[in-house]
Amino acid sequence: MRHQWRLLQPFLRSHHRISNHSQHIQVLRSFSSVIPRFTTNSTFPLNPSFRSFSSEPVLAHTDSDHVLVAEIFSKHRDSDDVKNLLDSNRVSINHDAVLALLGKLDSNADVARRFFQWVSENDPEKLSSKCYNSMLRVLGTNGFVDEFWEMVGVMKKKGYGISKGVKERVLECFEKGGMDGDVMKLKGLFDKSNEKSFSRVCRIVRHNVWDDDVERQIRELNVGFSGEMVKLVLENLSSEPMKALIFFRWLEESEIFKHDGCTYNAMARVLGREDSIDRFWKLVGDMRNAGFEMEVETFVKVLGRFWKRRMIKDAVELYEFAMAGANKPSPQCATFLLRKVVAGKQLDMDLFSRVVKVFTGSGNAVTDAMVNAVLKSLTSVGRIGEWNKVLKEMEDCGFVASGNLRRKIAFQLSSTGNKEQAHEFVNRIEASGSNPDQKTWESLVEGHTVAGNLDKAFDSFKEMVEKEGVTSSGYTFDLLVNSYCQMNKAIDACKILCQLVNEKELKPRRSTYKLLVTKLLVQGGFADALNILGLMRNHGFPPYTDPFFEHLSKCGSGDDAILFLRAMTSKRFPSTSVFLRMFEAFFEHGRHDEAQNFLSKCPRYIRNHADVLNLFCSMNSKEAASSGMLAA
Repeated sequence: MRHQWRLLQPFLRSHHRISNHSQHIQVLRSFSSVIPRFTTNSTFPLNPSFRSFSSEPVLAHTDSDHVLVAEIFSKHRDSDDVKNLLDSNRVSINHDAVLALLGKLDSNADVARRFFQWVSENDPEKLSSKCYNSMLRVLGTNGFVDEFWEMVGVMKKKGYGISKGVKERVLECFEKGGMDGDVMKLKGLFDKSNEKSFSRVCRIVRHNVWDDDVERQIRELNVGFSGEMVKLVLENLSSEPMKALIFFRWLEESEIFKHDGCTYNAMARVLGREDSIDRFWKLVGDMRNAGFEMEVETFVKVLGRFWKRRMIKDAVELYEFAMAGANKPSPQCATFLLRKVVAGKQLDMDLFSRVVKVFTGSGNAVTDAMVNAVLKSLTSVGRIGEWNKVLKEMEDCGFVASGNLRRKIAFQLSSTGNKEQAHEFVNRIEASGSNPDQKTWESLVEGHTVAGNLDKAFDSFKEMVEKEGVTSSGYTFDLLVNSYCQMNKAIDACKILCQLVNEKELKPRRSTYKLLVTKLLVQGGFADALNILGLMRNHGFPPYTDPFFEHLSKCGSGDDAILFLRAMTSKRFPSTSVFLRMFEAFFEHGRHDEAQNFLSKCPRYIRNHADVLNLFCSMNSKEAASSGMLAA
């Protein structure tokens, strides 16, 4: 390429400025003033070996997204220096990135020229007809006239034509600059006679059945077919793909025109539809055999058409075809395909596997973000139970989920009632030699509790304790106990707690004990609640007594109160103040007889205590006064 166009010589010769016309076209601004930083969510995606997706990737188009690359090309550097700078900043440039940056460099021609030169020398497959047209616009609107025409020559050899939009913009600049000769030359690239010939060819093909007479009529037009004209004719005949194909084949068979990459791609875009799919595959095969590549724009257009028609198998085959060529689709395309495959009418694991294998076989790595996007699509069509199938397929191709993603998967599977799938996922982690961490187990247990699968939650907790120990299990056990209590199974929770304390030396949190005591008293587990007080003492926690006073004052007996007071202390009885509080609680709820019954069961030193006697005297006086008022 560097022998075809002087623009592609190392760092270019000094540019040719317009000097013989009344106006000069100047570069309008310098890129050095642009916001000085580059974000990782940019049009220039991170190199796949570094990339970490946080959401489903979208290409951004903000000024700051392109600053870093523009800064790199703002100075004269050799090719190795440029590559090192791009690699050190984790920047990978694809076809979309080329178009995006050239679109930002309309008035920064020097930067655009260096950038375009570097891509053409290092990644020429990234340059499509659109890229050349974008560079042509930069040259034409910034006064690089000689290089503009040299670029036109290179494009002509490649079979690329000048787009209408570029032609109009450059014509406007040439006319304002008084460049009459260049204006005439640009207009002559596709003059009225050519337009007339184009219209006649389209009319002949469109309105007749193809035969010898049609061929004769086209020959008699003496049209000098160019790649651009053939492309326009094919696009005009796109509603009649068979006629377009006959015309395409006839041109080369009759040796009127030899097809190039531009015309092959134009024909592929016409045939890439449901009613001509067999001919499409034959054509793209011929195109590759002839040494031409499928352009990115062709791939995108045909892929979109396939999806609209739900031609999933053909879409996957198109992806495989493109990945085998030089113009490989972006990683985002693989994510898009995988999402569409799993959301189809049926989950076709063969198609899913083919996409993953082609993607990873080209040196790409499956990321958390890709997996997350695929799982979301499965969930959206009610297939969360199929998560393990797609996960295993991606794991077989080298994917290893991060700890955060593992926790999300474990929770989602268990919380939605897919308990067997949840444990299959965890078991597969263990089988891979990468044991689930503490938080993954916690997520699994929490998910089971959310789904109300208490037995599974308990089994998972026991398995976690077996493998991780009890040291850091307090939070998870708190969740487990809370779930049992919410389902009115506080007594069962108490049994589990006692079992784990005795067998595994579990030390529950004080909050767990408090919750369990409260719920046991409400759910008829008074005796169990008393046992919990003993365990609290053993673990160094002060006994949680408030719920007992409330419970006993309303429905407890004197015997129950004695049992409570003995359970709350390691001594024979607690302090006198505790007895007083129990008496006051009975009196507060008007249970004087039960207070008297309780008093009769208290030790002698309590029955004879001055504060106790005063309390009873006071209460008896109030009761007598109240009775007298009622009698009066």
